[in-house]
Amino acid sequence: MQTPVSPLQSDFGEVAAQQLEHIAARAQEIEQLRKLPQDLVERLADLGLYNLCNPPAFGGHAQSPRVYAEVVETLATADASVAWCCFIGITSSFSMASSNSPVVREILQRPGTIAAGVFAPTGRSRRAEQDGQTGFRVSGRWSWGSGSQNAGWVSVGTLLEDDQGEIVRDDEGKPVYLACILDARDITFADNWRVMGLQGTGSTDFEVEGVFVPGDRSYSQAGSRLGTPPDDPIFLFPNFGMLGIGIAATALGTARAAIDDVVALARSKTPQGASKTLVQKPATAVDVARAESHLRAGRTFFYESIDTAWQGALDGNVTTTHRRDLRLAITHAVHEAKRAIDLAHELAGGTSVYSRSPIQRRFRDVHVMTQHMMVNQATYELVGRLFLGLPTNTDQL
Repeated sequence: MQTPVSPLQSDFGEVAAQQLEHIAARAQEIEQLRKLPQDLVERLADLGLYNLCNPPAFGGHAQSPRVYAEVVETLATADASVAWCCFIGITSSFSMASSNSPVVREILQRPGTIAAGVFAPTGRSRRAEQDGQTGFRVSGRWSWGSGSQNAGWVSVGTLLEDDQGEIVRDDEGKPVYLACILDARDITFADNWRVMGLQGTGSTDFEVEGVFVPGDRSYSQAGSRLGTPPDDPIFLFPNFGMLGIGIAATALGTARAAIDDVVALARSKTPQGASKTLVQKPATAVDVARAESHLRAGRTFFYESIDTAWQGALDGNVTTTHRRDLRLAITHAVHEAKRAIDLAHELAGGTSVYSRSPIQRRFRDVHVMTQHMMVNQATYELVGRLFLGLPTNTDQL
C-alpha cells in the first residue's frame, strides 16, 4: 500500500494528483526527448500549476508556499523532471512579478503563460534606446536553463555595465544586478543537455547577443519589489527560500516514489540464488524502515520551516531566523531524500540498474538535485556560522 505524499491542503494538490498516471506513462518519452513535451507543459499551465503563488493581479492563484511545495512533491512521485520544470515556472513567474510593471503584469495575466528563468548573473546589460523606448541591450550565455525551451518568457540575471563596459556598482561598491525578461523567440538554445539525471528538464545552455529589452521588462535582482502591494505577504517570503522549496519538494516526492517502488518489487522478486522473496528477508524490513525514517524526518522539518516562515510573512516580519531555518530544512530534506533513494536503489539489487526500472531513474535524478548550489555543503557552513554567532553575509540566505 502506497503511503500518501501528505494530507493535501488545497484543490491544486488534488489537481496535481490527478495528473500522475498520465505523467508516469510518459516518463520514457520525457527522458528521450531531453525536455518536457510541449503539450504536457501546456496542460499543466492551463490547470494553473505554473503560477500558483502570484496574487491574481499578477496572473496567479495566491497560494501559499506550502501548497506550492505539495504540488511539486506530488508531481515528483510520477516524474522528477516534470516537477522540476513546474517549480521553475512557479518561481520564475513569482520573480517576474517583482518588476511590478504594467507590461509584465499583462504578460503574467495572459492565460497559459509559461515562464522560466536563470537568476545567475552571467549576462551583461547596458542602457540603450530603440524605437523611442528606453531599455537595455542584453548579451550573455546562461547555463541550467530548466524549462526554458518550453517557455514563452525567460528571465535572466545580468550585471549592469556602463558605456565603457565597466560593471556599474552601487553606493556600497557592490555590482548592480539586473534581471531582464527575454522573449523566448530571441533566444538561441544549445544542444548540450546530455546528463546523468533530470534528463527531461531540458536544462540546456542558451544565449542572446545584443537583444534589446524594454525597461519595463527589467527589474532589480536584489528583490526589493518596490511598488509591489504591501498587503501581499507572498512578496515578503524569502526569495531564496522560494527557489529552494522546489528543489526539496522534488527530492522528497522522488524519494516517496522510490520507496513505494522497492516495496512493490520486494513482494515479487526472488533474488538470484535465494529461495525466498525479497520481502521475506529481515534486511529488507530494516532498510525500508531506515528509508522511511530519512524521508519523514526530512519532510517534517521542511514543512515546519515553510509554515513558520509563512506565518512570519503573514505577520509582516520575516526574520533572519526564518530564513536560516528554511535554508537548513531545504538542504536537509534533499540529502535525507537522497539517503532514502540510495537505500531503495541498493535494496532493489540488479533490477535497479536497468532502464526499465523507475528506481534507477529516481536514483540518477536525485543525485543531480544534490549538486544544485542552493542545497550543497556550503549551506551548512552558512547556517552554522549563524548558529555560532559569527559575522555572516546573509545576502543569499
